[in-house]
Amino acid sequence: MDWFPLYNSLRIALIATVCVFFLGIFAAYYAARLPRAAKGILDCVLTLPLVLPPTVVGFFLLRLFSPKAPFGKWLLDAFSIRIAMTWPAAILAVIVVCFPLMYRTARGAFEAFDPNLLAAGRTLGRSNTWVFWRVLLPGCRDGLLAGTVLAFARGLGEYGATSMVSGYTPGKTATISTTVYQLWREGEDALAYRWVSVNVAISLAVLVAVNLLENRERRQKERPAAGEAEV
Repeated sequence: MDWFPLYNSLRIALIATVCVFFLGIFAAYYAARLPRAAKGILDCVLTLPLVLPPTVVGFFLLRLFSPKAPFGKWLLDAFSIRIAMTWPAAILAVIVVCFPLMYRTARGAFEAFDPNLLAAGRTLGRSNTWVFWRVLLPGCRDGLLAGTVLAFARGLGEYGATSMVSGYTPGKTATISTTVYQLWREGEDALAYRWVSVNVAISLAVLVAVNLLENRERRQKERPAAGEAEV
């Protein structure tokens, strides 16, 4: 059994999740400070990949990065960089598809955070940067971790967009999802079931991790309320 699809899926999902983590957090932070009308418009734009079919996302990426597209042709001619039908192309696809998950989760965590704590940090003479890194992020840690885990799980199982921009090449661009489809086409059901079992096991582990994070966050919120009741 060739384990390259698992390795490739993990590296694509990990790299994309790191990118989505920072992009989602900063986009959510600045979006939460916008007026309601501007926030609504920005939400529609940033979360559009969440409701679009993954194949449509892949189509748009191909129209942008294909060697026949103006931008893709420029990259190839100027820097000898070919993105389409390579495994880094799958990273771009996963980033676009998973970004809305991280963005929405982070924005919800930021909006639920007590603004008085942020104001207290500023009244002490701390900069917005210090307050962001030392007060806001630690206070929203569990929510951000849950969003990160969900983005990673979504990226690990992505098929539609990645299959369009990176295709299926054994030992080069194959992922778990594309391998399962290819094995099904070839009638290799037994091997396909093995990869399905691997994907299911990873997905269950991710769901358990998300539930643990949510339960811990719920207990932390209940402790102050219990303390107030005792007083």
